Amino acid sequence: MADDLNCLFCKILRGEIPSTKVEENDGAYAFRDLHPAMPTHVLVIPRTHIANAHEIRPEHAGDLASMHALAQSVATAEGLAERGYRLVFNVGEDGGNTVPHLHLHLLGGRSMGWPPG
Repeated sequence: MADDLNCLFCKILRGEIPSTKVEENDGAYAFRDLHPAMPTHVLVIPRTHIANAHEIRPEHAGDLASMHALAQSVATAEGLAERGYRLVFNVGEDGGNTVPHLHLHLLGGRSMGWPPG
């Protein structure tokens, strides 16, 4: 696992900072967001430190596959797969990315249909 000693999510992966684990696999870890935006809000992070989605390169294909497989598994376990859910990557400050470690937001538990409201 390549990590960054000062990265918040790398510290979670190393067990230095507690988190509410949901599920994990060999390449990714899923835990509850501390400030949920939806009834279900789980963060899925790769075990490899990648700064954000803009930094993804071909050699990260395995990391992304692990993240996506874990997100699917969590969505099923949380009862979201049938009605639907949202997967979101935030990139950069303007995109709302507050932790510089690639993370996928798994959001669900209520309708996010269009039009809003």
